[in-house]
Amino acid sequence: MNAIRIATANSPRLARLGLVAAAVLAGLAFAGCEQKSSDRTAGAVLDDSVITTKVKTALLTDSESKGKGADTSVETRKGQVLLSGFVDSQGQADREVQLAKGVDGVTSVDNKLMVKDGKSTAGNVLDDSVITVKVKSALVADEQTRGTEIAVTTNKGIVQLGGFVDSADQQARAASVARNVEGVQSVVNDTSIKK
Repeated sequence: MNAIRIATANSPRLARLGLVAAAVLAGLAFAGCEQKSSDRTAGAVLDDSVITTKVKTALLTDSESKGKGADTSVETRKGQVLLSGFVDSQGQADREVQLAKGVDGVTSVDNKLMVKDGKSTAGNVLDDSVITVKVKSALVADEQTRGTEIAVTTNKGIVQLGGFVDSADQQARAASVARNVEGVQSVVNDTSIKK
């Protein structure tokens, strides 16, 4: 057991490989959990899960970004990667897009990253976390939306929705549900309709 810890601790590459292996196993476990109306096979779902994990790993382990990509939401469908969330600068957004494009299996990258407006206080961060949880809960509770497939991020009361939805109606409903949550200042709906 100690030999494994030492090898992992001394080799970031082995640690990343372990993360990817864990993600693949998780993808296998969840591959059959795709919605019943899906037109994708379990293999396609697994492929997208692996791509998502590789992109997230690239964002987290990039020496230039220094782990700032941890707050970025990554969704993948048929090789198309959707990046959403709030970043500190346009340079960070550009770097994250570049990293995502460098991952094997990525066919395109849809950049929905938004640059934060100034520094957030500890109170802003706490308020935004509460709003995010409330929006996610409202989406899960709503019969017309699938909250688990919609990424939600919040910065100073501005809620960004990302991910893939089935239709324009579902897209509009998700924005409506989010707007009705207490504390939401505005909603940016960056969801994409599945192709």
